[in-house]
Amino acid sequence: MAMTAQDIENMIRQAIPDADVEITDLAGDGDHYAARVVAASFRGMSRVKQHQAVYAALGGRMGGVLHALQLTTAIPN
Repeated sequence: MAMTAQDIENMIRQAIPDADVEITDLAGDGDHYAARVVAASFRGMSRVKQHQAVYAALGGRMGGVLHALQLTTAIPN
């Protein structure tokens, strides 16, 4: 079963409480999403570590229940 945008957002917010999360369904199929995650807690982390934190929040669902996620991470200005 595909994940909803709300499911993805909830999982990220639970793991990264200070995150501002924007989820977009890219194909309308519940399988291909874009996520923009902005969090002060990313400060001092490389972009790779930021992405790893988001993937960890999704608990191994990438490549399974969640087929594709176009991910952008940032630190608030």
